Amino acid sequence: MNLLKSYKPLLLLLSIVFTATSLFAQTDQDAIMMNKNLFCTGLNYSHSSWNKYWEGTNLRDNLNIGTISTNQISVMGNYGIKDNLNILFNTPFISNKASMGVLHPASGIQDVSAWVKWMPIEESLKKGTISLYLLGGASVPMTEYIVDYLPLSIGLKSSTISGRILLDYQLGRFFITGSETYTVRGNTKLERNSYYTTSLFLTNEVAMPDVNTVSVRTGFRSSWLIAEAILTDMKTLGGFDITKNNMPFPSNKMNATTIAANIKYEIKKVSGLALVGGASHVIAGRNIGQSTGFYGGFFYILDFSKKKEKKNASNDSSSQNK
Repeated sequence: MNLLKSYKPLLLLLSIVFTATSLFAQTDQDAIMMNKNLFCTGLNYSHSSWNKYWEGTNLRDNLNIGTISTNQISVMGNYGIKDNLNILFNTPFISNKASMGVLHPASGIQDVSAWVKWMPIEESLKKGTISLYLLGGASVPMTEYIVDYLPLSIGLKSSTISGRILLDYQLGRFFITGSETYTVRGNTKLERNSYYTTSLFLTNEVAMPDVNTVSVRTGFRSSWLIAEAILTDMKTLGGFDITKNNMPFPSNKMNATTIAANIKYEIKKVSGLALVGGASHVIAGRNIGQSTGFYGGFFYILDFSKKKEKKNASNDSSSQNK
């Protein structure tokens, strides 16, 4: 049973890493803004799986549960308040299962997240354009899912607050973007009244360590096609390693280095419609699964500025007829 429990916090963090590197259509991760009164929304499907994990720094497998797989459907949206100020949201439905063993699958709506994205600086620099973005975000659990059922639990049930600085440089159709994100994680509550980490705690409340993430992406960007490669390094600022064959814990030190590739293609014959896709792989980690994943989705842009123009024109016409 200890071997089964030894995967407990790994799947959720893997899901977070995959989501952070894959969702791609004017998201909180990229250097793209939605213009004023435009609303971009769509669906994204992703799949990831792993059968090995790092126990501390030791990469190992666990034949008692086989391969852990995650399927996720996300509803996303981005609204342009101004050309340089956007509001974004994301709500994922997650389904997890193990290929072997006695653990039952788990599924449900996880955490809703929202971001404010602001571009205060956009200037010309040596035939190119340099832009600075500042972002603030938060997430809260949407349902009362079980935390103590990892790796099949759909989340850690920890509310978060995040801040990000992002710098982008585009020269012609080539671009490079770097960002750093600091996430403060709130306490989570277990389905038991005591637990042991490096000492005994007679409570169900667990203090979660903060997380710092650095990301670099580069590639091709035009008005109808974007193709990019991404390197992301995430580090938990605190926590402890899983001991050999022992039960891990949500507040473990969990680090991951991930590579990914994304593509976005706008359908020229259908204005506002875009298709997206990509893949990712965890190349190094600590107390986390060695995952490979892919995703695909579509997004559509609704132009509310046209509706406002028609409404104003209608009002002007009514005024003239009086």
